[in-house]
Amino acid sequence: MRMRSRLAILQATLDLIGQRGFAAVNMTSVANAAHVSRQTVYSNFGSREQLVSQAVAMVALEAWGSVKDRLDETRTALEYVVEMLVAGRELARREPVLRALLRAEGGNPIFDENMMSRARPVVADMLSPMRARAPRLADSASFAGLVEMVARIGLSIVLFDSDMVQADDDLRRFLRHCLTPFL
Repeated sequence: MRMRSRLAILQATLDLIGQRGFAAVNMTSVANAAHVSRQTVYSNFGSREQLVSQAVAMVALEAWGSVKDRLDETRTALEYVVEMLVAGRELARREPVLRALLRAEGGNPIFDENMMSRARPVVADMLSPMRARAPRLADSASFAGLVEMVARIGLSIVLFDSDMVQADDDLRRFLRHCLTPFL
């Protein structure tokens, strides 16, 4: 029962974000949409920020599954990271909830002060398969540095799109140029 309530709450959150944006998400509106009590929402997620972050992460990870084969075909750590960032931008453009992250509105988790601490574990999980392609990243400090850099570059690519990197191949060239010294 708890898992079913949790999924209903996450789906209600995603529906609200998709229909009315992040500002429409509060514990009461989510509880009403999920047909559960506010206490159930709080007991499952603790805070609005945790709820929104987990809902967005759920969408991102589901969408991410669609690009894993593409990443498995890469041969180097550099190509893995480049393709991961290009695919991430594609997902942000395509998925309505992820596209909502591009709007600077109240309640958007991208602009929350704790966003990077929540993003790091997600990015680390996405990058973990490429560690075998770059033995020097076996060192946890080097890997943590890569995670931080990729999270920041990824956010920049999604939030501040530019005519210089509008096309995927232009973005790939830019990323290769920037990331080659690190990888």
